[in-house]
Amino acid sequence: MSTNYDYLLERRLKELSPELHARFSDTVFALQQILSNYQLIFPLFTDHTELHSLNIIEFCNKLIGDQINKLNADEIYCILMGCYFHDTGMGISKRDFEEFSEKIDFGDYFLTHDKDNYPEIVRNFHNEYSGLFIKKYAKFFEFPSEEHLFAVIQISRGHRKTNLFDTKEYPIALKVPNGNTICLPYLSALVRLADEIDVTASRNSEAIYDLSKIVVESHLIEFMKHEAVKGLEIREKEFIMYVSTKDVKILKSLYILADKMKKTLDECRSVVNNETSFVISQEAINIVRI
Repeated sequence: MSTNYDYLLERRLKELSPELHARFSDTVFALQQILSNYQLIFPLFTDHTELHSLNIIEFCNKLIGDQINKLNADEIYCILMGCYFHDTGMGISKRDFEEFSEKIDFGDYFLTHDKDNYPEIVRNFHNEYSGLFIKKYAKFFEFPSEEHLFAVIQISRGHRKTNLFDTKEYPIALKVPNGNTICLPYLSALVRLADEIDVTASRNSEAIYDLSKIVVESHLIEFMKHEAVKGLEIREKEFIMYVSTKDVKILKSLYILADKMKKTLDECRSVVNNETSFVISQEAINIVRI
């Protein structure tokens, strides 16, 4: 995509509603330390700080492109907030973990997983913990209305696992007090897809992580896999992953990663293109070796 969409959402929100833009900016300031708390639970995990949130916003800007004119200020505010809040569940306190766990439907998860493995439970259900975190601490972030709060919770939860076709959970036109509507399937699909494609080396720079401390081979492979992805280009009809590695095992894992990304892309395209007035035009994930 040759058009410059840098800071597209932020610029458009400030133009449409300086008041909502100010609310968003205040939230970003408040969340900076909160987003870093994940390192207390996952000291050797790929980046989930505000830098990751900024990457998600950048990808959303490119995915939205010229469709920005179809989004109102409330939709833009909610997706920006969702981008920043979506991983807050990764760094919740042990106290909040215990409180929130009583409200989460784990299904049959514990038939095959350890009930006492706190980090693994948080990792696998962090989108649900994010939603409960937002709800509990909502008053500190001064959401404009209960409808805006609901929207941000659903977008944050929706970055993984949830059923975006469920119109009760993800209404196509959630009405807010000023009369505007929020298209939750589209905004949630954007954040889910943007999160899925944030796979480049910048997410686990050796300037931040000491790879010599990683003793579990699967964890090391995960880092090396991301280190091998030197860039990701968003074109009109495809995503291009530029990779550089001579390690056969890492290359194989990258093709597995591309397949996973393609599955998410197909899910997001389906709900957006079939259920909303918006479009996700990309159809493929391709790997180019450099």
